[in-house]
Order: sequence, then structure tokens, then C-alpha cells
Amino acid sequence: MPSKPARAWQRMLSGRRLDLLDPTPVDIEIEDIAHGLAFVARWNGQTRGDFAYSVAEHSLLVEDLFTRMNPKAPVKWRLAALLHDAPEYVIGDMISPVKAAVGPGYGELDLRLTAAIHLRFGLPAALPKTVKAQIKRADKISAWMEAVQIAGFSEKEASRFFGRPKPEVTAGLNIVLRPPLETRMAFLGRHTALMAQL
Repeated sequence: MPSKPARAWQRMLSGRRLDLLDPTPVDIEIEDIAHGLAFVARWNGQTRGDFAYSVAEHSLLVEDLFTRMNPKAPVKWRLAALLHDAPEYVIGDMISPVKAAVGPGYGELDLRLTAAIHLRFGLPAALPKTVKAQIKRADKISAWMEAVQIAGFSEKEASRFFGRPKPEVTAGLNIVLRPPLETRMAFLGRHTALMAQL
């Protein structure tokens, strides 16, 4: 008797059934993304504070940094920066050493989900390399800030892993730790504002 194939879909709170092997834009809802990301902890939860530092909070910071470094960037690329880790609402946030241990399967799943999410919100399935590189720079600066402010790294150690950002880029920015509900609402609000400008 042939074995039953493993379930490869997840039921979302919106009622959508997301096929992880073949995700489609019609099964993507921003409320599901915001809710999931607000509960996914960065740094495997190894951060100071009364609340986990969520991927939703990180995404807001990356979009802010991207905008500071690229003030003339079209709104669609700012939206792409906000959504740069959106697949993690389903697949979670894995630190780099774990991704390396898991192998290419994680990256392939991430790419499929990213394409579906991008198409759902009017972005190209794959971003131009220059835009992707700019978002990655903002992501690394965010990682440096997080490492120093809440993850227990010295500035020297964080700079070795992530590079030291220019002070003017991070001026006035501090890591925010909020309850998941507040973070979720902030993420949804930012997404709504950016979509309205498209």
C-alpha cells in the first residue's frame, strides 16, 4: 500500500490554505503575514527585553534604513524592503548557521514564497539585482544595530560580522521592543501607507 504524501500546506488564520510547494498570490493575505511575523523571533529569541524582537519589527527597521539610504527610491522598492522577510511568516526565521546546515531546500522554498508574495502586492516576482543589493545593505545595518543593542554583541564583534554602518544612517534610530499586537498593527499600517502611494 503506497504511503500517503506528507501534507505540504498550512491553514492560515484568514482561512486561506497556503501550498508551500506551489504558493500562489491568491493565497497570500497581508493580515496573515503581519500576524505571523509579529510572533517570529529574530536571533532565535536570544535578545534582551521583555518581548521578543520580531521579524515584523525588523522589517519596519529595514524599510526605514532602506529609505534613509535611498531617499529617491520608488515606493515599490520601499514596499519590497518592508516585505523582504515576509516568507518567514510561514517558514520562520533561521539564523545563518542553521540555513547552511539545512541546505538549499530552505532557499528554494523562500524564493517560491517570495515570488508569490511579490506578485500579490504588485511587485516583480524577482527584484532587480541592484534593488536586492540595496535592501541587503539595509538588512545588514539592521543586523548590526540589533546585535549591538539587544543581542549581546560588542560593536567590534558586530562590525566583523555585519560591517560598521555610517553613523548618519542610524542616527536617531533605536531598536523597539513591543508586544506582538502593537508590532502587527504597525506593520499593517506601514504596508497600507505604502500601498496607497503606489
